[in-house]
Amino acid sequence: MQFSDLSKWSLEHKARHTLGKVWANGCRFLLGAAFLFSGFVKANDPTGVFYKLQEYAEAFHVHEALPTVLLFLSAIALGVVEFSLGIYLIFGIRRNGTSRLTLLLLSFFTPLTLWLALANPIQDCGCFGDAILLGNWQTFWKNVVLWVAAVSVFRGRHRLFKLVSHKVDWLIGLYSMVFILFYALYCLHTLPVFDFRPYHIGADIRKGMEMPPDQHPTVYETTFIYARNGQEQEFTIDKLPSDSTWTFINAKTTIKEQGYEPPIHDFSITLQEDGTDVTDEVLDDPGYTFLLIMPHVAEADDSNIDLVNEVYDYCVENSYRFICLTASSDGDINRWQEDTGAEYPFARTDDVTLNTMIRANPGLMLLRKGVILHKWGADEFPDEYDLSAPLERLTLGQSGQKTVVRQIMEVLGWFIGPLLALSLCDALWKMARARRNQKQTTH
Repeated sequence: MQFSDLSKWSLEHKARHTLGKVWANGCRFLLGAAFLFSGFVKANDPTGVFYKLQEYAEAFHVHEALPTVLLFLSAIALGVVEFSLGIYLIFGIRRNGTSRLTLLLLSFFTPLTLWLALANPIQDCGCFGDAILLGNWQTFWKNVVLWVAAVSVFRGRHRLFKLVSHKVDWLIGLYSMVFILFYALYCLHTLPVFDFRPYHIGADIRKGMEMPPDQHPTVYETTFIYARNGQEQEFTIDKLPSDSTWTFINAKTTIKEQGYEPPIHDFSITLQEDGTDVTDEVLDDPGYTFLLIMPHVAEADDSNIDLVNEVYDYCVENSYRFICLTASSDGDINRWQEDTGAEYPFARTDDVTLNTMIRANPGLMLLRKGVILHKWGADEFPDEYDLSAPLERLTLGQSGQKTVVRQIMEVLGWFIGPLLALSLCDALWKMARARRNQKQTTH
C-alpha cells in the first residue's frame, strides 16, 4: 500500500470513528432526555400513574390478581427507574450496564406498544403522564425511534464519554435516586407540583368546557345504577326513580358518538338530595365556592375531618357555598355522615372526573366564578388561622397560581443545586490531580 493510500485510509477511518462517536453520544443524550422527562412526570404524579397501571391491568384482565399496594409501589418505582436511567445516560455512568438495561426496556416496551396500537384497549399509554398525551400509534413510533437509538448506544457503548469521573459518579447516581424518590413521595403526600390537568389552579372551568364553533361535541350518556330488593337497574338522568325504595349504587358515563372533546367535557354537579343539576349555578356564582372532593367516601382519609367541618362552619358564617362532590352510594354517604357528623350537602359527579380534578381523597378546591383559586390535599386543608377573616380580605381569596417559571426554578434549585455542587467538586478534584501529575512529571 502506497503512502497516499495509507493516508487516505487513515483519514477515512478517523472520520468514521468520529462520526460513530458523535452518533452514539447523540443517541445517548436523546435517550437520556426522554427517560429523564418521562421519569420526572411520573414522579410528579404517582397517583395518575397508578390509575394508568389500573387501566393496563384491566386491559390484560389481571386487575383482580394485582393488589392495590403493588400497583402503587410500581407507579413510584417506574418514575424512579426512568429518571435515574436518564441521569446515568446523560452523565455516562456505568455505560455497559446502563446501555444494556436501556435496550432491554425498549425491547420490551416497543412490542407492547405495538399491541396497544393494534388492539387499542386504552386511549393513551401514559408514558409522559398528562404533560404530553400521545396516541397509541404515536407512542409506538416514538418507541421505534428510541429503540434504534438504544441499539446504537449499546453497540457504541465504548465510545460514550463520561461527564464525571468514576470517583463521584456513584454519588451522583445515588443522589438522583434519592431525590426522585422523595420528590414522588412529596407529590403523593401533598399534590403534584406541576399540574398538567385541565383542573389546575387558575383554570376557568367554564372556558375549559367551551366548544369551537366549527366542531361538534362528543355525545355522552350517563346512566345511574340503583338497586331494590337485591336487583340492580340502570336509569338515565331524565328518568331517575322517584320511589325512595331504590338505593343509588353507582354512575357511569359512556360515549355514544365521538367528536371534539374540550379539555373539560365531563364536569357536572347533581345534588344527591333531589337530583337537581347545579353545575351552571356553581360556575356562574360570583361568590366563593368550596368543593370537597371525595370520589369514594368509604376509602377517604378521615384523619383531618375536623378541619373539613371547620371549613364548612366558616362557609356558613360567611355565606359561602360548600358542596361535597362524590361518586359514592347513598349508603356510604349516610355512614360518612354518621361517623363524621357531616352536615354539608353532597352532590354526585363522575368518579373519573373527580380523580382528575384533584389527586387526593379527600381534597379541597376553592372556586370563584368557575375559576379554580386554590387546591389542597388532605394534609393541607386551611385551618382557623388561614380563615381568620372573610375571603374578600384574605390573600387566600386570590388565586394561588404560581408561574411555570417559578415552579421550574424551585424544582431545579432542589435538584440541580446539589448536583452542580457535586460536579464542581469533581471538576476541582480533576484539576488538582492534573496539576499534581504535571508537577511530578516536571520534577
